[in-house]
Amino acid sequence: MPSPPSTQRTILVTGGAGYIGSHTVLQLLKGGYRAVVADNLDNSSEVALDRVRELAGEFGKNLFFHQIDLRDREALEKVFSSTKFDAVIHFAGIKAVGESVRKPLLYYNNNLIGTIILFEVMAAYGCKKLVFSSSATVYGSPKEVPCTEEYSLSAINPYGRTKLMTEDMCRDMCKGDSEWDIILLRYFNPVGAHPSGYIGEDPRGVPNNLMPYVQQVAVGRRPALTIFGNDYPTKDGTPVRDYIHVLDLADGHIAALQKLFEGPHLGCEVYNLATGRGTSVLEIVAAFEKASGKKIPVVMAGRRPGDAEIVYASTAKAEKELQWKAKYGIEEMCRDQWNWTSKNPWGYRSPTETANGNGKCPTLHSNDIRPPADRTK
Repeated sequence: MPSPPSTQRTILVTGGAGYIGSHTVLQLLKGGYRAVVADNLDNSSEVALDRVRELAGEFGKNLFFHQIDLRDREALEKVFSSTKFDAVIHFAGIKAVGESVRKPLLYYNNNLIGTIILFEVMAAYGCKKLVFSSSATVYGSPKEVPCTEEYSLSAINPYGRTKLMTEDMCRDMCKGDSEWDIILLRYFNPVGAHPSGYIGEDPRGVPNNLMPYVQQVAVGRRPALTIFGNDYPTKDGTPVRDYIHVLDLADGHIAALQKLFEGPHLGCEVYNLATGRGTSVLEIVAAFEKASGKKIPVVMAGRRPGDAEIVYASTAKAEKELQWKAKYGIEEMCRDQWNWTSKNPWGYRSPTETANGNGKCPTLHSNDIRPPADRTK
């Protein structure tokens, strides 16, 4: 695909200091875009952006950061009044399914009110191109796989409902105002890290997803991995999901932006971002053990209410219309996840960085950084 004009397009990335956001910001910078990050650092770290700036090399000068909450309309309007944005990538939101069940109003307040204010400010300043970070949670518990973009939608928890409600808002905005062009990207299960090991997933508190929990067991932060259900009708009895490398996911956002900028008027379009292959929990554990050389103690527990048995995606639409396809498999995902966590066992808040007191990343040397293009199986 053609590269965007260098530094001519400026993208606002909400939640850009988070796990998926930081990897996407890096790919934006390397693609020649200017990236302006708006993040309240509620579940992210500014250190991630320091490291992105280092990894981007000469393009790091095109990264800018505002620590704001999207619900602060005045602060958001200041950002828009100071910079003309060509498009927005909207990641910002809280995403723990279990917490959303316990604290639904927190999720509706943060994810929906923040998004409504963002959309209102975008419209007021004439920025009507959007890539929205949606989720496979909008498919609920699908009765058939693979999931296609045409499946009926039915979120089964408050977090998923905030994603589905935002999708509905986007569809309604495009019907009401033909100037909007929006791409909804439904992620499946993002894992992995940048191959340098300098940026990766660093959840606050107890991890809600499989891979960061496994990595914390591997480095001794947690005693064992609890697997919920080993009596599903799958090859080994454990649930099956579609895991995608975070760099493939980041590249999907670049492909979406290019379609917004270079294609005809879209209205509202939706694409699955996934590999199209299912992997069981035990297969993930085995692959991570192989990549890390560490034994992962496992404790079996009963099924959790609402957990689907098998969920994986059809990626045909993204492959055809975005010219995008996931390149990396489970082996690379686990290898890069282990590289990240072995170098950063305490995430961005490692004891070494805490001791130096400046929250900045260590100096990177060229032989420490292996760009994605150089990766081989």
